[in-house]
Amino acid sequence: MLVTPNVQYIKEYLKYVPKGPEEEFWCSERIEHIRRLAVTGRPWKIFKRPIHRYRILDRIRFRGFEDEIIVENIPESEYGNIDLSHVIKMREVPDFEDIEQKVRDAIVLEAPVYFADMSFGALCGNPNIAFVDVAEKIGAISGLGEGGLHPVIAERYRRFFVQWASARFGIDIEVLNKGMGVTIKIGQGAKPGIGGHLPGSKVTNIISRVRRIPPGVDALSPAPHHDIYSIEDLGQRIWALKEATGKPVFVKVAATNYVPYVVSGIARMGADGAIIDSHGAGTGATPIVVRDHVGIPIELAVAAADAVLRREGLRDGFTIVASGRISSADDAAKLIALGADMVSIGTAGLIAMGCIMCHTCNLGRCPAGLASSLTDGSRVVDLDFAIERLYNFMKGFLAELRLILKMLGLKRLRDLVGRRDLLSGQNIDDELNRILMLGEVKSSDPLPYRYDEGEKEFRRSKYVQYYSKLVETGDIVVIGAGSDAPPEVEKPRKILDWLRIDGAQVTRPSIDPYREYVDLEFIVFGGLRTLSMPLVARVPEEHVDYVRIYMKLARMLNIITDLTNIDLEEPASGECIVKYPSGILVLCENLEQCREVKKSGRVPILHLEPAIEAVNKIDRETVRVVDGFLLNSDLNRKADLEIALVQLDKKLRMLGARYYKTIIVNYHKIRDSGDITKLIALGADLVEVYTITRYAIPKVASEEELLEKLCKLFIGLKREIALLCGAAGVYNVQSSLVGNRELLRVLDIDPRVRKLIDVKLAGSW
Repeated sequence: MLVTPNVQYIKEYLKYVPKGPEEEFWCSERIEHIRRLAVTGRPWKIFKRPIHRYRILDRIRFRGFEDEIIVENIPESEYGNIDLSHVIKMREVPDFEDIEQKVRDAIVLEAPVYFADMSFGALCGNPNIAFVDVAEKIGAISGLGEGGLHPVIAERYRRFFVQWASARFGIDIEVLNKGMGVTIKIGQGAKPGIGGHLPGSKVTNIISRVRRIPPGVDALSPAPHHDIYSIEDLGQRIWALKEATGKPVFVKVAATNYVPYVVSGIARMGADGAIIDSHGAGTGATPIVVRDHVGIPIELAVAAADAVLRREGLRDGFTIVASGRISSADDAAKLIALGADMVSIGTAGLIAMGCIMCHTCNLGRCPAGLASSLTDGSRVVDLDFAIERLYNFMKGFLAELRLILKMLGLKRLRDLVGRRDLLSGQNIDDELNRILMLGEVKSSDPLPYRYDEGEKEFRRSKYVQYYSKLVETGDIVVIGAGSDAPPEVEKPRKILDWLRIDGAQVTRPSIDPYREYVDLEFIVFGGLRTLSMPLVARVPEEHVDYVRIYMKLARMLNIITDLTNIDLEEPASGECIVKYPSGILVLCENLEQCREVKKSGRVPILHLEPAIEAVNKIDRETVRVVDGFLLNSDLNRKADLEIALVQLDKKLRMLGARYYKTIIVNYHKIRDSGDITKLIALGADLVEVYTITRYAIPKVASEEELLEKLCKLFIGLKREIALLCGAAGVYNVQSSLVGNRELLRVLDIDPRVRKLIDVKLAGSW
């Protein structure tokens, strides 16, 4: 067994660890259920009440079972004969001579579970062994993740799939021939469109040997496979791996905009199944903005993929594995009824072993000993304890799944696959139900799509920690474990919280911003200025004594500073927006002021409140006079700036003036670079950084310190925007992102709002 010396076990401490904050998806109620099963090995309750009102899967119920049922006292003799089996076969057999020796019997799963791909390195070894060991015990399959093959697993076990990922860490033909199948990893739900990342602090000597990479160096796998840039390329890889191993080949993809078509292509190319990994899935290390802003929920992705496969006659013999936020047998049963064959268990299994969701997997100092770096003195979870608790959890999980089938009057799991007629939904509108195709929909008033929270509540939020890391490093902020982003978990404050950015995979190549250049330069005001990034610095009230530093920042980074909320004692220098009538870039309150500024040869920018009425007043005369528009949410905080922005973008396109006029947005609800990227995709050219600056740099000790922190803040935001654009397959932000609402999908917000922002519903095809 591979563990390090001086191991400190946690077996005796698990009962004292916290249950998890309520603002997490993995809240105390979900964690309590998992831990209870992990201790007792017995079922507890099924048809549980909804926990998160905005999560679509929580609003889907089985018809006739509106109240939860306690099942801990039901004897196993009443449900033990329910058949949960699933068979994985090679859909087509390669034509080579020793086929009888290479192609073994079909894989018969007694439990419809694929333990999620978590690498040796991301986890410390003992959890990896525990997953494969329990897979052997219950008749499931375990994934290995992007890290090569653990020696103990290679020696003792067989019920696993080897992952063939973009970096090929530790993979050769000998490793590929181990286990029962191969998984080609194209994407994952926690970070669609970007590659894997194991921080250098976790690349210890043993990980270095297994992965065949230098110790102490970040293991960054490429975003795309550099031999897969089309669905035909993927087909060649599928058949090459089938011929090399004689084993079934699955393809793992992230749940993104075009996932139904991607899965259809995977099936046409001869793969035996697809693992669809969704928004909210966990991982050991991911940029927080990618985790929170890219990808769509699993329930929409599974329903859409199943529907397209059936429509195209590709569903029979093809396995769909639903992955991401599978917390209970209820989740599993509902996803199977929506069209999945199996589910993937990852984070729930780690919680059963003792995970307390502290989101520091990437640091290698896991308090539960699950994601620790393998160095002397590291805390490592006890292997026997991990196996026992995971086995108990799965035993209870499968018992609950059997009880659900029994209550539904079904004797086999396969009879539940695609049975949407057994489901009902609450607050599901007609357009959403065209994707889900539920048997019954109970309509009511749409859910509130925004909550106004106070400044004090916002200051205590997780975002302040995110800002502090940005100004400390000037780099992309990385975090571990799953997302708690709005609207499914955190309350939505704005329309942006309902939007998801696309992740490129197969249908178009993603771009690796760690290795490739993403152009963030913007030509603005009809070609008069070229800026280095689509960001504008705006001076908060707390920094009014440091206006000179903001002017210097603008010159250093080649950006614009908005000084219109500051009464200047001396003329502004550099590229600064000032109030009428002085300055080079002049903010005007009305068209008459714009005409005066235009006559002087300066650049007039029209000040607009975020209301459709203001946008509707824009005509050809306005376009002739004005060089730019500043949409300012401070003028009307009750209006939805996103709607006004989309309408302004469309109005300028209709007038044939969009590429000559610059739209600047000042939005007090912007929280991170993900919000900024979404605003650009909705139609903005430049986005003012104001609220972020206030909370990232609340106190200033000196001018030098402020300038350093501001530079790091803007460079960090720029890098994160480049990362999001690269994940979406965008090389040039101005030409390919501005107003490109096809790169966005919206969750089930009020249909009236959905129409106004002109963004397709997530899961649509």
